[in-house]
Amino acid sequence: MVTDAAPTPLEEELARLAGSVPDPELPVLSLHDLGVVRGVRVLAPGAVRVELTPTYTGCPAIEAMSADIEQVLHAHGVPEVSVVTVLTPAWSTDDITDEGRRKLAEHGIAPPRPQREAAGPVPLSLGIRCPNCGSPETELLSRFSSTSCKALRRCTACREPFDHFKEL
Repeated sequence: MVTDAAPTPLEEELARLAGSVPDPELPVLSLHDLGVVRGVRVLAPGAVRVELTPTYTGCPAIEAMSADIEQVLHAHGVPEVSVVTVLTPAWSTDDITDEGRRKLAEHGIAPPRPQREAAGPVPLSLGIRCPNCGSPETELLSRFSSTSCKALRRCTACREPFDHFKEL
């Protein structure tokens, strides 16, 4: 497991590279945007360990993510890359960056609602807003969409179907 010690500048650069890999199921997001790269440690000269947390335990994309991280780090001169899956702490949709949420909405996917709210008033908007017209009047068509982490919804105002990244 990655220690709590502050990352070195090299580890920060390697984490940036690992995080730049596009998500195989949602290529509009990088792994950094998705919040799944948990840490990078240099174990020895030329040997790196990357910790990766899947969006859910059975995520079929974890192998592709690992292979893509290995390829990117090999291409940047790291001969020995070990990508390990860590399940604790569990990934949450709150781990998606603000930039990731913006990218989802920009590409017609309703971003997940925040689960861990900061101190302050509780938002009263329980509806999922249409990424096309902004209406909160939407309906669920299917609990699963093109990937297991998304649901298929339709806006009752503009009638357009859209994906919604489910909250976890």
